[in-house]
Amino acid sequence: MLTRTIRILFVLAVVTSWSPDNVRAGVTGGIRAVTRPSADVTMAFVQPGRIAAVHFKEGDSVKTGQVLVQQDDAAEQVLLTQLKAQSEDTTQIRASEASLAQKKVDLAKLEKAALSNAATALEVEHARLDVTIADLSLELARFEHEQAARKYQEQKTRVENLQIKSPIDGTIEKIDVEVGESATTTAQAIQVVRTDPLWIDVPVPLAQALALKAGGTAQVVFGAADKPAKSELGPTRLVTTEGRIIFVAAVADAASGTLRVRIETPNQARRPAGEHVLITF
Repeated sequence: MLTRTIRILFVLAVVTSWSPDNVRAGVTGGIRAVTRPSADVTMAFVQPGRIAAVHFKEGDSVKTGQVLVQQDDAAEQVLLTQLKAQSEDTTQIRASEASLAQKKVDLAKLEKAALSNAATALEVEHARLDVTIADLSLELARFEHEQAARKYQEQKTRVENLQIKSPIDGTIEKIDVEVGESATTTAQAIQVVRTDPLWIDVPVPLAQALALKAGGTAQVVFGAADKPAKSELGPTRLVTTEGRIIFVAAVADAASGTLRVRIETPNQARRPAGEHVLITF
């Protein structure tokens, strides 16, 4: 009975500390943290080249695999077409197969003739060597065909490297290149972020963090900055959502006595990352 009473008093204390009036007054039992994108990818080209096309603008939503920026690949496409034709050409293989078949027929005839002394042993031996050489020629033709296929795949990869594709579903945050300019490998070209869901890295006191595990829940309060922005409608409205613990660090920060806990929270309202929030567990 006593344990149950203590739990009820604890819950009431937490709820009281999280009332909007207390948050605005700066009296809270929560931990202050900052939201960030759940994915933030900055990309650059792997080789220098002239920008031929920028297919999106800042703020556009993109899907995984969509081409965002394209370098000029006219010369590379010509070579790719040539290598593709070579990789698909089997003329040398078929010619070598036909030659081998003919050599085997010639050998069979000479071996039959040798039985009646119509062909010498030397002629038979030469015919056998011709079969061996023709067989090796066929192996070489097949090997060269495989090499041509590999060269085609290599060139295909080079052509694909002239494109920047989105690695995630997200929003284009920044574009640093324009059509016609030369791109380098050291300068970033485009940045894509995913803000739904948001991630929040929370420095939780070690004693409290030891009880937290991945899969647990947390309350996330938006609009609870130290000095809430005011408008004609009054102070910023508080919004509370439920987040999910997705990571608990294995190493604590000895200086602050905290452990990093990562929370993932949905963001269908498309709130910007970088917002101050308050967290309770």
